[in-house]
Amino acid sequence: MLCGSTAVTAAQQMEHSAPSPSTHLTIKTYEGKTLTLSPEELAALPHKSVSVFNAHSKANETYSGVPLADLLSKVGVPLGESVRGKLFLTGVVASGMDGYGVLYSLAEIDPSIHTGDVIVADTVDGKKLDKDGAFKMVSSEERRPARWVRNLASISVVKVEP
Repeated sequence: MLCGSTAVTAAQQMEHSAPSPSTHLTIKTYEGKTLTLSPEELAALPHKSVSVFNAHSKANETYSGVPLADLLSKVGVPLGESVRGKLFLTGVVASGMDGYGVLYSLAEIDPSIHTGDVIVADTVDGKKLDKDGAFKMVSSEERRPARWVRNLASISVVKVEP
């Protein structure tokens, strides 16, 4: 049984262990190319909106952000007809400030191959993200948002070896 003071201490510890909000997004390739974006720089890029059902909030939401494929092209990641052969063994790891990470294949991000949209969102329902940090990875083809990454801090392009 917890006494009142112990419960307060546990709540305070949880509050202090929450990661700070993401304020910059770093994109890195296995070839060593790096791009770091501020919220203002991302906001200045062409945006796309996706409407999705968020199973966590049990609500329909509309996110606006930059397609991940567009961001990857800025660091020289091949897309479109160039994606063939061993490039299908390329992964994209998205990581949040809390250490949560997910893996997408390059084919899942490439609009010439996959019908879904993967965006780096900076707004939801017309408002800037707040509790989710400045950036959030959202995929329109997920049945549940398990591979969405709130408080997104980094994106790494990796080679996967069989």
